[in-house]
Amino acid sequence: MQRAMELARLGFGNVSPNPMVGCVVVHHDKIIGEGFHQQCGGPHAEVNAINSIKDKQILQESTVYVSLEPCAHFGKTPPCAELLARHKVKKVIIANIDPNPLVAGKGIDILLKSGIEVEQGLLADEGRDLNKRFFKSIIDKKPWVILKWAETADGYIARGNYDSKWISNEYSRKLVHKWRAEEDAVLVGKNTALYDNPRLNVRDWEGNNPIRVVIDHNLLLDRKLNLFDQKIPTLCYNLHDHTDGEMLSFIQLKKASFLHDLLVDLNKRAVQSIIVEGGAATLSSFIEADLWDEARVFQAPICFGEGIPAPQLKHAEFDGKENIMGDTLTYFKRKV
Repeated sequence: MQRAMELARLGFGNVSPNPMVGCVVVHHDKIIGEGFHQQCGGPHAEVNAINSIKDKQILQESTVYVSLEPCAHFGKTPPCAELLARHKVKKVIIANIDPNPLVAGKGIDILLKSGIEVEQGLLADEGRDLNKRFFKSIIDKKPWVILKWAETADGYIARGNYDSKWISNEYSRKLVHKWRAEEDAVLVGKNTALYDNPRLNVRDWEGNNPIRVVIDHNLLLDRKLNLFDQKIPTLCYNLHDHTDGEMLSFIQLKKASFLHDLLVDLNKRAVQSIIVEGGAATLSSFIEADLWDEARVFQAPICFGEGIPAPQLKHAEFDGKENIMGDTLTYFKRKV
């Protein structure tokens, strides 16, 4: 099962809104086949694992380890549970039941009715962590929210004129571009869009550009800013205008429940994860509303003396630390 999860992670950044899934086939204590879900719309892990085995007859004497319950419905591909049943595998061991109502135990039922022995719950915690974005999207109807910022050694996120270039070093910035390629969307507030004029793409890394999201309550931002160049799908959440476009959409929300409704709307648009990159007021608003799941904070060995203070996390639990060529990167997770 650990190997199945290793394989599943290889699909990170390419399978959303599907979950990451890995599959290992074992015959007489020997791995004879492996596979993982490589790309949304492509073959699922079980299909790739079975296709890697030349002699399909030995599947009847084999055990299949899969990190998530085999699907039971026709989507872009046929049901994997029926595939395993058709090959009459001896046993299927599953880490987690799929929370998607289209599956949610139905895959297991297909296997059991076909006379296949089923065991579930092996490394369940690890499996849930692997697909935390998928689970939150299905269960809470909101995307996984990652807060990210860089601060100086004396606790400032920008100078008094909102200038924040550059606090972190080039290696830290490249890592941020890697993160963007792994998540569905990236969000900034009005001031960051105005003063930094970011592109929010992955030009320093190889991968998919995330959907760009900007909060501009009163639609004050100049449409000539990089965020509105219509080169990448972009969503502008505001209080006044609702206009859906192919590459640029304006979504009107109510002020009282703005951030909550923003996350619900993103989830409806198949966004399972989002990085909130600033600025200080936007990051703090997510913290105050308790609408975050993890935070990644760079601290650089420089001082501003004065400026805009960095956000202060609440209900946070330390989750690790590493050195990025002189910058200190600290990970936090929200206490549940």
